Amino acid sequence: MKWPAAIALALGLAGCASTPLSYLDATSPIGGPIAELGWGLTAISVGVCIIVGILLLVAILRRRPSSAGTIGPVNDRTSIRWIGIGVAISTVFLLGSAVWTLVTVNIIGQPAASNTISVDVIGQEWWWGVHYNSSDPARQFTTANQLVIPVGVPVQINLRSNDVIHSFWVPKLGGKMDMIPSRTNVTWIEADKPGTYRGQCSEFCGLQHANMAFTVKAVSQADFDAWWTRQLAPPATAPDDPRLATFMTRCAACHAIRGTPAGGIVGPDLSHFGSRPTIASGLLPNTAANLASWINNTQTIKPGVKMPQLHMLASEIDDVTSFLEELQ
Repeated sequence: MKWPAAIALALGLAGCASTPLSYLDATSPIGGPIAELGWGLTAISVGVCIIVGILLLVAILRRRPSSAGTIGPVNDRTSIRWIGIGVAISTVFLLGSAVWTLVTVNIIGQPAASNTISVDVIGQEWWWGVHYNSSDPARQFTTANQLVIPVGVPVQINLRSNDVIHSFWVPKLGGKMDMIPSRTNVTWIEADKPGTYRGQCSEFCGLQHANMAFTVKAVSQADFDAWWTRQLAPPATAPDDPRLATFMTRCAACHAIRGTPAGGIVGPDLSHFGSRPTIASGLLPNTAANLASWINNTQTIKPGVKMPQLHMLASEIDDVTSFLEELQ
């Protein structure tokens, strides 16, 4: 059916034309039942409103027999019977919606499969830290603002916040879950088919809340394994590269790059930065021009972020931009 998808698209939150925020046409093991519940509750609500409206219209239009001038209470058993019928029908609909909701909550509570991948997602004003866990510490790594997952595999998401309350939401893949400081909440997502899915913080967290976005890229198991292996390898950088020296002087206090002395933890890990699709937590496409503009005009592009105006020389911006874009 085409009309549900059209309505879902219209109701989706604006922000990224290619990946709209809409849960009503989701097909994942979590998003699918939630979408079905959403459509079902909408239909039930409309049905109850129609029933009540019809009964109200009947009550208004129905002629009451004249009482020959008598003033006093009227024992209208017919009206009471119709009210009872309306209440009974509405009660059945509402109880049905309650049962459907409880069943859906039970379905999405735990993944059907036990072979899950564990990923830590840390919300911060206003970006996302992403850490892939492994039983082998040597196979763990950290990235930012993008999750890559294999198709058909449940992914456990361990949610934390480093500052205020955030909320993790990928509409097409799962429900919302709050991220609360000093606490770890656990949810899971799974994709039925390859694609790129938009995520968003759905709990107001400050000035740039609307620009705290991320993407989830679902790929085949083989492509996911290859991507994980690439992430483990430090990006190719020459120790005597003068651009690395500029990065160390101007950026390394806040950012880390594996395989280099840069080990900052305040800002996102920039290892393999050049392979990421966006910068500034989904705000801009990752191009050299956008990156240079971001470095030079951070507080203009995204006011309030913790990255300050660095007032770098043009030559320094060129060095850092070209250096980061080559980190594939």
